[in-house]
Amino acid sequence: MNRRAVLAATALLPLAMPRLARAQTVPLRLVVPAPPGGPTDILARALGDRAQATLGRPVIVDNRAGAGGIIGTEAAARAAPDGNTIVLGHNQTHASNQAMVPALPYNVIDSFVPITKLATVHHALVVPVSSPSRTLAELIARGRSGRLTYASSQAGSASHVISETLARTEKLDATHVPYRGAAPAATDTVAGIVDFYVATFPSVAPLVRDNRLRALEIGAPARLPDFPEIPTAIEAGAPYLTVDAWFGLFAPAGTPAPVVERIAEAMLGGLRDPEVAARLAGAGFTPDPLPPAAFAAFQRAEVERWREMIRLTGVTMEG
Repeated sequence: MNRRAVLAATALLPLAMPRLARAQTVPLRLVVPAPPGGPTDILARALGDRAQATLGRPVIVDNRAGAGGIIGTEAAARAAPDGNTIVLGHNQTHASNQAMVPALPYNVIDSFVPITKLATVHHALVVPVSSPSRTLAELIARGRSGRLTYASSQAGSASHVISETLARTEKLDATHVPYRGAAPAATDTVAGIVDFYVATFPSVAPLVRDNRLRALEIGAPARLPDFPEIPTAIEAGAPYLTVDAWFGLFAPAGTPAPVVERIAEAMLGGLRDPEVAARLAGAGFTPDPLPPAAFAAFQRAEVERWREMIRLTGVTMEG
């Protein structure tokens, strides 16, 4: 390079440096396809707070609730694959919706690059503390002799599918009452407006701890150390209720592999942080990390698993 070219390049450096600095500090938008306060939001904020230090850029949680997670997930699918937008998905947004929504505006596999699986949570069946049912067997007996109502966080959600599985298996007279999110479903269960609610445990754990809801079973392999009074689904006589929810991060299809790996490392590092781990354990999460390739294989298997469950129950997004 001749002296004139060197001088020209040097003169441009002051102009380029601000742009480089801005590129390194562009916020990472973490789309949460759910309202604030639910399990997806809890996980996003716990990890986002920790990961931004590792990434060297702000992590902004963007709650976009609605339509069973479709609104927020579609927004992430349509975002530029530049590493500035990711989405915290789960077994509905990135598995069961593919079977329940014929006109789904994205493909749960083809529209995304899996970044990392983060955690699983167990589902628990809860009733109001005023409920006469103190065991699952007592609730089933009531449902066989009279009508029950059950809440779900959304028509077509995992809570809907699992509750309907209970109703069909045990031949209950149970009417579905869908809500717009986990928080209002839990609120009305506390108030006794509905008889029971199958919820992701993190969304109801504080209410169980405060004795505002009673958990009749939890779909875990063993009793939780922080909630030893709650029997497992197997102990309660309903092993078919052992269905976990899972959560993981996805980027728009086409996001470069090095970017994906960098975000995965930061988020998995957050899971290993003792403070974050304690916060998530207290909310009922079980860390269950998988790197990108393993997570992709897991997701494909889950799409088929939920397709079969939906075929058996006949559940749709409409009710």
